[in-house]
Amino acid sequence: MGAGGTTGAGGTTAASASSSQATTTGGSTGGAGADDSTTNATNPRACNGHRALCDRALDEVTFATSHNSAASTADGFSDFNANQLHGLRRQLDDGIRGMMLDVTAFEGASWLCHGPCGLGKVLHTDALTSIGEFLGENPDEVLFIIYEDSTSAEAIAADWQAVGLESLLFSMVPPSLGAWPTLGAMIDADTRVVVTAENGAPPPAWFHHAWDLIWDTPYTFHSESEFTCDANRGTAGSGLLLVNHWVSTQADLPDASAAASSNAYELLLGRAEQCASQWRHPVNLLAVDFYDTGALLAVVDTLNGV
Repeated sequence: MGAGGTTGAGGTTAASASSSQATTTGGSTGGAGADDSTTNATNPRACNGHRALCDRALDEVTFATSHNSAASTADGFSDFNANQLHGLRRQLDDGIRGMMLDVTAFEGASWLCHGPCGLGKVLHTDALTSIGEFLGENPDEVLFIIYEDSTSAEAIAADWQAVGLESLLFSMVPPSLGAWPTLGAMIDADTRVVVTAENGAPPPAWFHHAWDLIWDTPYTFHSESEFTCDANRGTAGSGLLLVNHWVSTQADLPDASAAASSNAYELLLGRAEQCASQWRHPVNLLAVDFYDTGALLAVVDTLNGV
């Protein structure tokens, strides 16, 4: 297990401090899930599956996140470069709420690839359609997207407009930068998707530069002994904490054989707790390869205290 101290999104020192900036809201539309999300007469809504998360600011919540989300064997990616087994809709149905998407211009359109698009690709608008269908069927869910973008903000925005989902996108602009609303407030406003990009920046206002809102750990590890909580990109201690947690081969390719160990409950929770303690901030995005192997979702529930 990891270090003690500030260990999760529910009840941490950093969370208590940031909650004073957040807008608290109730709820009226329902869903059922774990023990704290069973509908009742006084609070029928479950936000991201749990009633307890409705009144919590986004920067107090941990999102189960898939790395290179679109690069799945289910969607035709090769074992050589697939980071996941299941497609985007299955990931969402299973509980993934953060997605890391590599988007690039290819053959006159925007595609989600991982490396050369000849090794696998998903049309960006098809991916957005799947996301939109999930959101339409699940009105109390908040999602977070990080693009590794090698195409323009204009091209990405055009795809969101083309599938009719732009109204769902959340905008955080100065001077409110860093003052996150509660999940309930985002759901009430029906702006339930946060979009960030590693390279691009506004406009449009909802197209946030990732490293204005996030700081992360390193992401290249060839063994579990190399895991660290050191700061990598972004401004350390400012915004949301992204913990990158996967083991790659010596050639820096996805390593499916490592996932059972690296995503095991004790190891994954221990590292998340260590990073939260080191930075005195909840882990907001906990990103793994092969999310369905190991215990990502159980660890996220533990960090969220639900």
